[in-house]
Amino acid sequence: MMGKLAVITVGMFAFGYALVPLYRAICEMTGINVLALGEQVVFGKKAMPSNSQVDTSRTITVEFDANSRGPWEFKPAQRSVQVHPGEMATVVYEFQNVQNRRMSAQAIPSYAPMQASAHFNKLECFCFSQYTLEPGEKKSWPVVFVIDPKLSKDVSTITLSYTFFEVGGKTPAAPVAVAAPVPAESAGS
Repeated sequence: MMGKLAVITVGMFAFGYALVPLYRAICEMTGINVLALGEQVVFGKKAMPSNSQVDTSRTITVEFDANSRGPWEFKPAQRSVQVHPGEMATVVYEFQNVQNRRMSAQAIPSYAPMQASAHFNKLECFCFSQYTLEPGEKKSWPVVFVIDPKLSKDVSTITLSYTFFEVGGKTPAAPVAVAAPVPAESAGS
């Protein structure tokens, strides 16, 4: 009985060990393992799939602008980049709280020309969240974006502008309208 159990145990171990190469062989023959396409060997080198979504036939200049509503510094690390539609790009914006108090702020983006907004896809952006900065604190936050190749071919420059403003701060109350007293002389006329 112990001999039979030992043979079964060794057989199960061998079967489990052989599954990985067996799986690879079956997937190569049938071509069903889509995830392993990058592991295929072509002429002795690994074939890396290229990004077929990048339109290398044209270049778009993306200009960056920064506006702030409040006493802090906010600017892009670089004023512009040139990208191909479909190509991923990263730019960094720099912030500094120059106030002597903690503040919470958020940025709102805008695009020019307006038709570019539907084709400007941000994968990561500081504008997705609100941030709290301590007095004098400096931060750098990235914007990772891709311009959709479906963008009209007549657009060669896009301007991405952010307005950085304080949220949750002390906002003065709206003025209350007070009726001016009517002089007695003009009341009887």
